[in-house]
Amino acid sequence: MAHSISQIAAALGADCAGATDLQVSGAAEPAQAGPDDLALAVNPKYADGLALGQARAALLWPGADWQGLGLQAAIFAPRGRLAMAGLTAMLDPGPAIAPGIHALSVVDPSAQIAAGAAIGPFVTIGAGVMIGPRARIASHVSIAEGAHIGADALILQGARIGARVVIGDRLICQPGAVIGADGFSFVTPQKSGVEEIRESLGQRDQITVQSWTRIHSLGAVTIGDDVEIGANACIDRGTIRNTMIGSGTKLDNLVHIGHNVVVGRDCLLCGQVGIAGSARIGDRVVMGGQCGVNDNIFVGDDVICGGATKVFTNAPAGRVLLGYPAVKMETHVEMQKALRRLPRLAAKVAELEKVIQKS
Repeated sequence: MAHSISQIAAALGADCAGATDLQVSGAAEPAQAGPDDLALAVNPKYADGLALGQARAALLWPGADWQGLGLQAAIFAPRGRLAMAGLTAMLDPGPAIAPGIHALSVVDPSAQIAAGAAIGPFVTIGAGVMIGPRARIASHVSIAEGAHIGADALILQGARIGARVVIGDRLICQPGAVIGADGFSFVTPQKSGVEEIRESLGQRDQITVQSWTRIHSLGAVTIGDDVEIGANACIDRGTIRNTMIGSGTKLDNLVHIGHNVVVGRDCLLCGQVGIAGSARIGDRVVMGGQCGVNDNIFVGDDVICGGATKVFTNAPAGRVLLGYPAVKMETHVEMQKALRRLPRLAAKVAELEKVIQKS
């Protein structure tokens, strides 16, 4: 669908100039842009690419000389990536899922499907499920008994929603995600080696042969509004109480949330983050890729963890963490500087030893 420059600018709350009735139907990087694309050159460093493409209009930084760049029209974005968020939302048609229930899907008679829902082929919806208005469910999704899905949900191919899961409005669930699998919870008849090590921090007096007994998961998962779940992410159900994800939180691909975990509002958990069972994550926490959080600890509001940080103890609110184990980012930087100096320090110590031995 084509949009005029003036329409896009109005939707973004941005200023525009030139031939504002010019129509564009897509967006592209400057060098790859065609005549019907809006080139994305929100920073001066991308300006040279405009001469390599065929764009007639571009999304530019404030004050850009759009005429000097050979353009017929321009939109000026004070915050480029924020403007890109609005622009991409306008231009994304979303998945093609026909309204109604596809003939190749299986829906339990007791399920309640609200008006405007679109359910694709090979979807399985269990007993007592409630699907909210205008929900879109792509092919090969399964929704188990008693689950509740809010309004305007988008659940993409092959996702699995477990029993009794409750999800708020405007969920976006990417392909292959699993919400509501059993928690990974096992116990031994006597104290296990893991329990001994936690108490002794490494010392083991005797190794006893034992087998693991399964603890079943009686809880479920509760998810707030405006949550996004990445491809192949996994959220385990709670053992007794529910695992909980706060409104506005975004989970990247391959994120794993363990049983009983509570994640606050507006958190951003990047790829391969793992949160162990019963940990509590505050609001607006950001974790870079491959971060890990130990079980039964608390990470405070507004904590930021750099990539691959491993959090083993409680983290105070507002702390910026990095490393294994996690320390303040500035402390980690000093530690790394000191580590790089070790070879020189070792050489100096060796020289001093030679002097001492000769004396």
